[in-house]
Amino acid sequence: MPIADIDEYQSSFERDLNQLADMSNETQTSQAKYIIVGAGLSGLTCAYQLLKAGQTNFLILESRDRTGGRILTKEGVDFGATWFQEHHHYMHQLCDELGVERFAQYSKGQNTLVYSSMAPAHLFENDPSATPASRIVSGTSALIDALSKKLSGKVRLNTKVLSVAETADGLKVETSTGTYIGAKIVITIPPLIATRIAFTPTLPESLTSAMEKTHTWMSNAIKVGLTFEKPFWRSKNLSGMIIGQVGPVTELYNHSDFEDKRYALMGFVNEALRELTPTERKERITDYLSKHLGAEVLDYLSYEEKDWSDDWHTSCESIKSLYLSPKYGNPIFQKAYLNGKMLFAGAETAPTYGGYMDGAIESGLITAGKLTR
Repeated sequence: MPIADIDEYQSSFERDLNQLADMSNETQTSQAKYIIVGAGLSGLTCAYQLLKAGQTNFLILESRDRTGGRILTKEGVDFGATWFQEHHHYMHQLCDELGVERFAQYSKGQNTLVYSSMAPAHLFENDPSATPASRIVSGTSALIDALSKKLSGKVRLNTKVLSVAETADGLKVETSTGTYIGAKIVITIPPLIATRIAFTPTLPESLTSAMEKTHTWMSNAIKVGLTFEKPFWRSKNLSGMIIGQVGPVTELYNHSDFEDKRYALMGFVNEALRELTPTERKERITDYLSKHLGAEVLDYLSYEEKDWSDDWHTSCESIKSLYLSPKYGNPIFQKAYLNGKMLFAGAETAPTYGGYMDGAIESGLITAGKLTR
């Protein structure tokens, strides 16, 4: 991450703190029984579950200018969370409840394995008996939109939480836009990102250490999406899937829509390309894809990247690249803190399927249940 970007974020954070120090007594204070930090899948699920339980006295504070967190669909391409499997029951249940449709990931044709820069790529077929992953019709953000509609008026966007202080009868939450008073708070943003919040009293060292060591899902990922007039790879009996053990693209998949009217390829970029300029990176990626899928790649309608390490709502200066699934679900996040007033939820704190949408949903459900007992 460029030092200039880090300094810019830190300066912004310091300006927010100074702004709070200068706030007059006229600043409006908002109150809610429950305050949820983060309007990602887990935070929205937690809030929706509260609503279903008859609890309406809550607010969701979100630092971004949108809901969804690491779920982001742009022009039909998912640049964040995308797939889920048959065994992800919470995901399927929530989609059913909200009327969100899903469909099977396209998998017909041959896949491409690039395992050496000195040898031809290996082509292979999928196991026909295997159940393909699922995607959401219109993109994963459709699930976020469905949840957000249920929670109209409950989300405060562009609201960065700066400090949380325990009081005699609740919590005082200072943000970049004002003060919030609540009885309990749920932290659903990634634990590492939550270490930016100043807590009073100070959190236990064991908890702070766990927060600092918990890898943030997607924080080091670069995704790329290209759209096309036609799915040219299919006429070559290619699925569009590339697994690259070497080269600029580590994974690529057919990302055409459910109606099969909008055609796209989407995947993950080798992080080594982060050091290149956007133009250089684009040339390396398109050259690589044209080599393995055909020159038609160069006739794309649109090309876009999303480098999550540039997103300070998700990433930080201590970004780490992990190539094996990180360990999530540390039991320490299942406990309550600040004398029972603060709970955690989120993809990284989920007891099962941590880092997956299913885990984020389960964590939100569990935490809502703790609040309403």
